[in-house]
Amino acid sequence: MKLRSISIAAASLVMAVSANALTVDWTKLQGTSTLAFSDAAISLFKTNGGKLAALGNTTPVGTTGWSFALPITSIEVNSALKIASGQASGSALDIIRRTVDEDTGEVITSGIVLANFTLDYINKKVLADSTPHGGATQNQLAVYTFNAVNPLALKYKFPLTITGHEVLDTLVLTPGAVDLFASSLGLSGDDVLNLVRSTKFGTLTQDIATVARKPAVSKVPYVPAP
Repeated sequence: MKLRSISIAAASLVMAVSANALTVDWTKLQGTSTLAFSDAAISLFKTNGGKLAALGNTTPVGTTGWSFALPITSIEVNSALKIASGQASGSALDIIRRTVDEDTGEVITSGIVLANFTLDYINKKVLADSTPHGGATQNQLAVYTFNAVNPLALKYKFPLTITGHEVLDTLVLTPGAVDLFASSLGLSGDDVLNLVRSTKFGTLTQDIATVARKPAVSKVPYVPAP
């Protein structure tokens, strides 16, 4: 990417923060949202035969299988001069559960795909297109609520560089997500469902910079296979 392109992106973000609402394409600039699942969430998944798989733009971080990098594809600044949302279009996670039928010994596989994530800073929710295996998609379902440990703060180093860093924690499933997870993954019983409701699933860490991302990341929405 030429310096002129980086300069235009930086200037666009500055104008958004100083004047009008604007959605800034971030596909050609560095930006990553890192989802790290908590020990409590990992225990919940493992105890119930669950695991995760990266799909689309998502890539595993490390070798544990419980941390993932989602490329940030756009940032929206609203008319109140605040960052209203951030998108990770094209990223997806497949939540897979395998259980064994006690009578037949058959392995039963179920799951749900979460894709095209949005961080809604106004309502403090993580949204995602949510598709049970073989089922219909609920577009931009509110999956988690969150708490901002370190709210996103932009730092300017003129003429070209803008950086931002934040940490969100206390990711808790919304009531709608609990219901969808229960039906999609075959979860039942008060003890299990109460644990699903109360579990803090981990953290989201966002880092952005007006530095060229090579190659640029695709922002084409991820669509699960039928």
